[in-house]
Amino acid sequence: MKQWQTLWASAALALSVCSTGHAQIQIGQTAGFSGQVAAGVKETTDGALLYIESINAKGGVNGQKIELTSLDDKFDPKIAAENARKLIEENNVSALFLTRGTPHTEAIIPLLEKHGVALVGPSTGAMVLHQPVRKYVFNVRATYQREAEKAMTHLVSMGITRIALMYADDSFGADGVAGAQKGLAAAKLTPVVLEKFDRTKPDFAPIVAKISKADTQAVLMVASGSAVVDAGAALRAAGSAAQIVTLSNNASGGFIKSLGANARGVIVTQVYPNERAVTYSLVKEAQELAKAKGLTEISPAMLEGYAAAKVLVEGLKRAGPKPNREKIHAGLESIKKFDLGGLEVTYGADDHTGLDFADLSIIGTDGRFRR
Repeated sequence: MKQWQTLWASAALALSVCSTGHAQIQIGQTAGFSGQVAAGVKETTDGALLYIESINAKGGVNGQKIELTSLDDKFDPKIAAENARKLIEENNVSALFLTRGTPHTEAIIPLLEKHGVALVGPSTGAMVLHQPVRKYVFNVRATYQREAEKAMTHLVSMGITRIALMYADDSFGADGVAGAQKGLAAAKLTPVVLEKFDRTKPDFAPIVAKISKADTQAVLMVASGSAVVDAGAALRAAGSAAQIVTLSNNASGGFIKSLGANARGVIVTQVYPNERAVTYSLVKEAQELAKAKGLTEISPAMLEGYAAAKVLVEGLKRAGPKPNREKIHAGLESIKKFDLGGLEVTYGADDHTGLDFADLSIIGTDGRFRR
């Protein structure tokens, strides 16, 4: 029995997620359902579906159900742009939702601007999506720079001063490192190693050698999924016991599993409250819906998708009974102090940041995130 109503169209490498009954509000998504970030993308989308399906079960938004059509871009910016074009120009979606990756999201911005289509909840904390304000991008999470800066502050507070930074050679990697360097500068420190690597064909051996030689105490890895897994394995194989730190783009249960024996003790920054903190009604709601689907728990990635879906639905409600692209954009921008369930979201013409919450977690011996 499938937990989610999903249909894989393998020839087109597309995932089409349909609600019960005939959906009337078309929403599009392009993300890496295969490739480096597949585990996190699946969990984030599953979290979004928890809320979307609950809304559809109640009759939808203003009497119209939501249909989410998700295309696999294999975590390739060029495919992401083409998928977005298809969704906007051929599928005629009313809005885009939950893209994944910084260069991938940047690649579709010209299409958003050309067609006046809002993008809700890109699963990236890139500063370039916050400043300057992107008219059609509505973020629902803190920036990577804030996460990385907080991580450095935490390490320094523990007495760790020999910190290495390694990052994917793309806009995401540079963005995260900028935040880390800001945190280190505040403590009057510089990284003992600062190295980038090719995102598509990484070679970690020379970087790991430098990290080991520098007697590094901790290393921040600003990269996605399998790259962090492989870099961590190379680091341990070289005999380094340096504390591994990574950002919230890897805050998924699938990421923990892929780390295998190297999972314990890895620090992962978070942009939502503890997924077991039921004092937040956001978490309690998501847990209850997950339980009804037969799931025993939710992950941080699922919580991110759930929160993004709440913002999307609120924007659709404000757009009225016939929500076109222009009305949805206006509806989203009119959101002020919207309570997600313990966290407030506010947008305006000069601010599309959404949330600024940032925290740290560590992977415990039980293979779960601990705060």
